[in-house]
Amino acid sequence: MALNLRPLADRVVVEPSEGEETTAGGILLPETAKEKPQQGTIIAAGPGRRDDDGKLVPMDVKVNDKVLYAKYAGTEIKLDGKKLLILKESDILAVVTA
Repeated sequence: MALNLRPLADRVVVEPSEGEETTAGGILLPETAKEKPQQGTIIAAGPGRRDDDGKLVPMDVKVNDKVLYAKYAGTEIKLDGKKLLILKESDILAVVTA
């Protein structure tokens, strides 16, 4: 996917993972009843933040990392029909490894 969006400073663009479609008992969940996802894949990342001396502090995450983030963090946007989330690096709780 060609993304025409470049995050600034210590922000990342995350494509949230889809929520569960059905319950454990097999009941189909409507869009309004699904839990808000807290996991996604980074599809764009900014260069990092500047410290007090003006030096660039690189990001700890990179494009294609799967991450867990705070439940109500970031700003939701819709781009080319896809829901995306713009987060600060500090809103990312963990990187999911294999």
